[in-house]
Amino acid sequence: MENQEKPHKRRVRYSGTHPKRFSEKYKEHQPEKYADVVEKVIRKGSTPAGMHISICVKEILDFLQIQPGQRGLDATLGYGGHTLEMLKCLKGEGHIYGLDVDPIESEKTKERLKKQGFGEDILTVKLLNFRNIDQVAEEAGKFDFVLADLGVSSMQIDNPERGFSYKVDGPLDLRMNPQKGISAAERLKEVTQEELYGMLLENADEPYAEEISKAVIRQRRIRPIETTTDLKQVIEQALSFIPEKERKEAVKKSCQRSFQALRIDVNSEFEVLYDFLEKLPQVLAPNGRAAILTFHSGEDRLVKKSFKQFYKEGIYSDISKNVIRPSQEECARNSRARSTKMRWAIRAQEI
Repeated sequence: MENQEKPHKRRVRYSGTHPKRFSEKYKEHQPEKYADVVEKVIRKGSTPAGMHISICVKEILDFLQIQPGQRGLDATLGYGGHTLEMLKCLKGEGHIYGLDVDPIESEKTKERLKKQGFGEDILTVKLLNFRNIDQVAEEAGKFDFVLADLGVSSMQIDNPERGFSYKVDGPLDLRMNPQKGISAAERLKEVTQEELYGMLLENADEPYAEEISKAVIRQRRIRPIETTTDLKQVIEQALSFIPEKERKEAVKKSCQRSFQALRIDVNSEFEVLYDFLEKLPQVLAPNGRAAILTFHSGEDRLVKKSFKQFYKEGIYSDISKNVIRPSQEECARNSRARSTKMRWAIRAQEI
């Protein structure tokens, strides 16, 4: 019997410069092979699929003043862009610990950094929530510098399977670690109207919290809200009273805020940040430096309050008096940088 040749399978055509479907953007997913395509996407102010462009890198490095031989912590590893630049400052001497709760992305980042020459001799990646920095310090000792970037990674936002964006249809999940806790869809099945109203107000300053919370409960009685599109449609219905000229922008902003509020809730983000800020002075070495990037007012208020309190108590010798923002050039190159605020603190010299 003659061997039958398998028919030649053509690769899926790359549909245009900017394909809309996340799964079709194979050139953007492979920056090492298609650097020119990736650079074009970045030049246009967008973030390539599967990537994350680190924010305030210069400002962070200028403040942290990393020296060879020091020990550092990236409390929110993500894509590893900040970690990479901090590792370069060590010049092969010292060690950095990187924490992340996302088992999918942290493994990819570990491999990516390893290929660039930063293996386990200088970098330790732990699948751990950054509220548990005290556990890392028990093993590693105190840190000369600590960074926490509180933003959601672009890899998570862009991937429709993670449910972080209202712009693409996908399961309404929103968990940083999809293997733990309950999804946003499950949360909406059990939340009361009063709880949801409070959540939208507290987590996102949503001006239409009452209308949206009532609409969610009404819709839930008919059928569950299980996808990103389901929730977007409920918000559209809730805001149908807004004049047509203003409605599109109002829906867009309310979608952004509502998804943010749900994400904060299902990941207990404020509780996690509070624990991190309380433990931060304990893990810093004398004169150790900490920088935190926040992306909305709720986070920034918590950081500002904690830094001021510990400064007043003499635990921090100095703190940033004002927020540091990305440059106009950076915001033009990366639109996701626009809402970023950076604050810093320096641990007092222990007697």
